[in-house]
Amino acid sequence: MIWPGMGDPAKRKQTIRFLLITAAIGAIVFLGAQGVVSQLSKNDPLKNCIDKRDTNYKISATLELFVDGKKADIPAKIGFEEGCQRSLYTLSNDGTIYAEWDEEYPFQIGHFLWIWDFPLRDMDQSKSKIYVNGMLSDDFTSAPLVDGYHYKAEFTSKAYDSSKDTDFLPPES
Repeated sequence: MIWPGMGDPAKRKQTIRFLLITAAIGAIVFLGAQGVVSQLSKNDPLKNCIDKRDTNYKISATLELFVDGKKADIPAKIGFEEGCQRSLYTLSNDGTIYAEWDEEYPFQIGHFLWIWDFPLRDMDQSKSKIYVNGMLSDDFTSAPLVDGYHYKAEFTSKAYDSSKDTDFLPPES
């Protein structure tokens, strides 16, 4: 089978030249975009390690997590991976979240969930809530992480069957 533009030797040469130039331009644009993105994220605390940084801004807060009505553990060593300590991390499984950066940064509870790889997409956000110091937060995962505050997150998974929570039997006498 002869592909369009490949039958005539002159057209074949033009087609191959066009494809090579297009591939070269695509490679240049891709590498240029990668360079720009890497420069923009150079000072992003959510994408950088703090191991060799002088972090002047340090806060901590506590988080209680409930998934489908059951208390879930927040593991120790979140934010530590392959010789890299992230700006949001836990040291133990007591629910204390630590945040550090060079300067003050508007950390959010959702940033911690993102670093943890918490499966937020598997949760029904219309049924999930986040409480800050006992008050329901309108900001949900965008609630600011404030030093000393207590957060309580109640998530309901999309696969959760809430009918199991309701007992339709009459009360026992």
